[in-house]
Amino acid sequence: MDWRHRIRECLAGTRPEHDPAQWLIPGLTAAESHKYLEFLPVDPIPAAVLVPIVEREPEATVLLTQRATQLRHHAGQISFPGGRLDPQDDSPRTAALREAREEIGLDPALAEVVGYLPDHIVISGFRVTPVVAFIKPGFELLLQAGEVQDTFEVPLSYLFEPANHRMRRRRFGFGRGETEVELCDIPYGERNIWGATAGMLMTLYRLCALEPEPTA
Repeated sequence: MDWRHRIRECLAGTRPEHDPAQWLIPGLTAAESHKYLEFLPVDPIPAAVLVPIVEREPEATVLLTQRATQLRHHAGQISFPGGRLDPQDDSPRTAALREAREEIGLDPALAEVVGYLPDHIVISGFRVTPVVAFIKPGFELLLQAGEVQDTFEVPLSYLFEPANHRMRRRRFGFGRGETEVELCDIPYGERNIWGATAGMLMTLYRLCALEPEPTA
C-alpha cells in the first residue's frame, strides 16, 4: 500500500467538523463511540494537534513527541504537538501549526496540511481536532524543555501494521460515570504509544486501510 497516496486520497476535501454526533473516543470507531456519549463532557475545551507525517525515503514516518514529566496533563506520555485553541487562532490548522512551532520548533512553511480527522474527546476534557500534514525532511527541531522531553519518528508502515496493535481494557469517564473500553496500544521499542495518540493513529489507519478501494 502506498500510504502517502492513500492518506491524500482519503483526506482530500475534509475540513474541521465539530458536530457532537461525530465526536470520537480515541481508539473507538464512530459506532462504538456513540455507545458512550453519556460519559462525554458537555462542553469540552477546543484544541488541535498536528499529525506530522515526514516524507522520508524510502518510506514516510510519523513524528512524535514525549511530553515533559512535570506537565499537569498527560505527563511523560507520547503525543502529537498541539494544545488548546488560543483567542488569536482562527482555526484548528492555525493552532496546530502554532503549537508545533512553539513546542518543537517545526517551521510551518515545511508543513503541507492535507486534511482533518474527526474531533476526538480526551480524558482531560478537551475536544481535539487532528490536523494531518506532510512534512518536508531536512528540518531542525528546537524543543521547548518545559513541555517536550524528546522527539522520535516511527515508520508509518509500522504504525499501520495490525500485528503491532495491542488491545487492552481501560477505564473511561469524565465525572459523569465510568465504564471500561477496549483500546489499542502500539509498542515501539522501549516506548509505548497509547491513549489519545494511539487512538488518533487508529482513526487514520481505519480510514485509509478499511475504506473500500475506489474502483476504476
